[in-house]
Amino acid sequence: MQSSSRMKVALAGAVLGLFAAFAGPGSAASATPTDTTVGDVTGFAADGAVYRLTAGHTEARVSFVTADTFRIELAPDGRFTDPTGSDITLPQGPPPATRWRDLGDRYELATAEVTLRATKSPLRFSAVRADGTPLWTETQGLTWNQDRTVQTLARGADEQFYGAGMQNGRGNTSHRGKTVEVGVDYNWNDGGHPNSVPFYLSSAGYGVYRNTYAPNTYAFTDPVTTSAKEQRFDAYYFAGSGGDAVKDVIGQYTRLTGKPFLPPVYGLEIGDSDCYLHNANRGERHTLDALKVADGYVANDMPNGWMLVNDGYGCGYENLAETSAGLAERDMKLGLWTEDGIDKLADQVKAGQRVAKLDVAWVGSGYKFALDGCKDAHAGIEANSDARGFTWAPESWSGAQRCGVQWSGDQSGSWEYIRWQIPTYAGASMSGLAYTTGDVDGIFGGSAKTYTRDLQWKMFLPVTMTMDGWAANDKQPFRYGEPYTSINRASLKLHEALLPYIYSHAHRATKTGVGLARPLALEYPDDPKAATDAAKYEFLSGEDFLVAPVYQDAVERDGIYLPKGTWIDYWSGRTYQGPVTVDDYSAPLDTLPLFVRAGAAVPMWPGSLRSYQDRAPGDPIAWDVYPEGSTSFELYEDDGVTREHRTGKYAIQRAEVGAPQSGPGDVTIRLGASTGSYTGKPAARPYAFTVHTGDAPGAVKLDGRALTALTSRAAFDAATQGWWYDRDERGGVVRIKTAAQSTDRGFELRLTETSAVGGAVPGASAVLAAPGGQELGAGTPGTVAVDVTAGTRDATDVRVSLDAPAGWQVTPAAPITRVPAGTTRRVEVAVTPAADAKPGEATLTATARHRAAGTDRTAVQRFAVGVMPPAPTADAWASDLTWLRSTNGWGPPERDRSNGESAAGDGHTLTLAGQTYAKGIGAHADSDIEVYLGGRCTAFTADVGIDDEIDGYGDVAFSVEADGRVLWTSPRLTGASATVPVNVDVTGARHVRLKITDTNGSKSGDHGDWAAARFGCS
Repeated sequence: MQSSSRMKVALAGAVLGLFAAFAGPGSAASATPTDTTVGDVTGFAADGAVYRLTAGHTEARVSFVTADTFRIELAPDGRFTDPTGSDITLPQGPPPATRWRDLGDRYELATAEVTLRATKSPLRFSAVRADGTPLWTETQGLTWNQDRTVQTLARGADEQFYGAGMQNGRGNTSHRGKTVEVGVDYNWNDGGHPNSVPFYLSSAGYGVYRNTYAPNTYAFTDPVTTSAKEQRFDAYYFAGSGGDAVKDVIGQYTRLTGKPFLPPVYGLEIGDSDCYLHNANRGERHTLDALKVADGYVANDMPNGWMLVNDGYGCGYENLAETSAGLAERDMKLGLWTEDGIDKLADQVKAGQRVAKLDVAWVGSGYKFALDGCKDAHAGIEANSDARGFTWAPESWSGAQRCGVQWSGDQSGSWEYIRWQIPTYAGASMSGLAYTTGDVDGIFGGSAKTYTRDLQWKMFLPVTMTMDGWAANDKQPFRYGEPYTSINRASLKLHEALLPYIYSHAHRATKTGVGLARPLALEYPDDPKAATDAAKYEFLSGEDFLVAPVYQDAVERDGIYLPKGTWIDYWSGRTYQGPVTVDDYSAPLDTLPLFVRAGAAVPMWPGSLRSYQDRAPGDPIAWDVYPEGSTSFELYEDDGVTREHRTGKYAIQRAEVGAPQSGPGDVTIRLGASTGSYTGKPAARPYAFTVHTGDAPGAVKLDGRALTALTSRAAFDAATQGWWYDRDERGGVVRIKTAAQSTDRGFELRLTETSAVGGAVPGASAVLAAPGGQELGAGTPGTVAVDVTAGTRDATDVRVSLDAPAGWQVTPAAPITRVPAGTTRRVEVAVTPAADAKPGEATLTATARHRAAGTDRTAVQRFAVGVMPPAPTADAWASDLTWLRSTNGWGPPERDRSNGESAAGDGHTLTLAGQTYAKGIGAHADSDIEVYLGGRCTAFTADVGIDDEIDGYGDVAFSVEADGRVLWTSPRLTGASATVPVNVDVTGARHVRLKITDTNGSKSGDHGDWAAARFGCS
């Protein structure tokens, strides 16, 4: 059962009535609509770049827009209409030169880049490139009835399809064989399609935009059928060219409908939303109370770029100018929600508003209202300030990428929420949506752990927001205590440090239409696995980062697919040669599985910044370099906040890296002059470089002059200029810093006698791993196992140590003289956790200093161990034990209460079949509760069923698992089922998990009770 307080969903449902307006002409219902297919060509006329083909009363019109873009329209009654007018498509300049030929059975209409063939009997279209390469072919002519128009295309043997805008849970892998809906549905969960876009593209190198406000259905079956609910046909076709044909198609589509806008820098920092005036969920508050929350970000040293202060239905505001000024003092901007429209936008912007979030009600009839709202709010900010327009919308259409961020609406935080969101945003990039995201851990439900995991990966999206006031507890990243606060701070600050990289990609998107978050298939179109589920739960952040989020309550990640090339673990420096699938990747709570492409040169802001405003113009730029072959990156810079960049006030600085393709050799980094100018551009600044070589260089030279080699981190930090090789950092890195260099001149760094990433002898270094499932008791001596695997060379003089939390005692293991190449040696390290160590996950870092291939090396690995509570020594209620895991389908599972709403303790008395229970667990499918028995118990008993409060609804099954084995499973139970007694032998079990799973695909009412749940122990 979902929260009765979900007012937003209720209001969205009220707006759903507007959907009927989408159907357009011929939308009247019909039990048996009759299909008509266009007939033989009876007439032809050419007028410059526009061609007309008549088939009886029906007329088709072909208009060439550019050399690689053309439009096909079909009017069944011969009268052309265009409901979108100039709303979506932009002027494209003079039409291209075209030519036509009558070849008897067909007409050929062509530009220098593409040819459209129009078969005469009956009229059917097909498109080929200028060299004759096929793009698409109709298997039958355009078809219509009173409800829809359909195009039917042949499907290639290996053809893959992408696009259709934001498709929740889908999109970063191929739509081949699937049916995709395009249109408003107000379903913001898995399977929904908010922010739909009537555009799709094919791996064959073409794309199609249906120029309409009507809902579309794309069936990528064999043959492919694409339909729109209107009795007219209007589509633009894009013929991609070059080695990046799919990217070229996205570029052409966004050239037609608008390139993504360039957000202000503060828009790329996390935002915070809540209602502060008379908040029903938080008691009496005032708008100025937002400043207290802003102080929390400052006190916890956490980045935050902006705050929406009226985000809640019926929530107004007061003291707007004072609130804006107070936020500005804390390096934040003011945002407002447009629930009441944008009539007051001018005054609000003059008072300091810089972010406008649009309501679901802004969708309106045919999406025109939504698109107009996005454009008007964007323009309103710009008309009343020198700032850039910055809007957010939960439902939009083609063209919205040029004025706002699209986010996936209101969801509940959970592991499932993380899982289905991973493919959502990268997939949306295939439709030119460069800025898509979801609220961190949703706005309902969630937990400290799911919030931390969700924030981690969303820091590799360009934009994100956290929303408070709807869940039981506020959701700022500092609300959960340690270790979560420290982990969240590190995630936020890594995003802040990467803003030069992210901002440079934002600038690129204004030219190419391609956003930061990308499916693997976009960058690796020839990799057969990139289009499949093998790559579904990962994405690329730019070309250089591969992100594989953890979407289960686990400390390891399986199934990470790395495509062709060399990939480097961002945290350990370990290298992988793709294509390869990585299993058992160690990912304790503070570790996001993150890989960097060899050859990357990543610009960053060094230090520990809380805000972009902490930087002075002459502060350094840091480059994180992973040398392999010849690569480059262009750093884009402007003033970050005004619109002066549109008049050419910006600068580009190109970094070029030359290195061996593998193994030993020199590494050269050429940093070009910063070309261009903008307000605040520094005349000179220092630079820092972290070069991942794996081997120390013989020398480092700046423009031919040797830099000083420093011998320690302290000496390096104290120096103005010089270099230092740190063997202990991420497989071995060269750290370099320069004194201030003129930005008007380039310079060259040369690292001699070193290597490409991975070292002079690739794979020589040992690697570490830790067996999963290791457990320790608080205050109890134990051991931790670490596996040392030698690389391609013997590892000698191996010394393994552990870094553990404060208060833990660690005794280093005895050195190992030799681990032969390719073999593994297990090392056991004596560890005693602190007496007050909390039960649950603890993170350790293993370090193995060793020698291989004649060089001193260091391997590191972070991993998690379980800190177990004391095992029960007598009979114990399950609700009284420590829960090592407590995932739940809605809100938290309850101790001795039924499942409530979002808050702990808001359930009711447990009741099954009229019987009440004082003890037990109230949960909601899907639920998973884990307890530690330590082998001390023999029996588990309970009464199970769906709580009476549900009134007969619900559909679930219960199960009991012990140490990975299923011991008992209930039959399918509904709200009308009798109570089922449970009596399970758990003799010798160390861990027991009590699970409730949904059995009918609808989790409404799945309130399952483990009533009188008890363990018999001694």
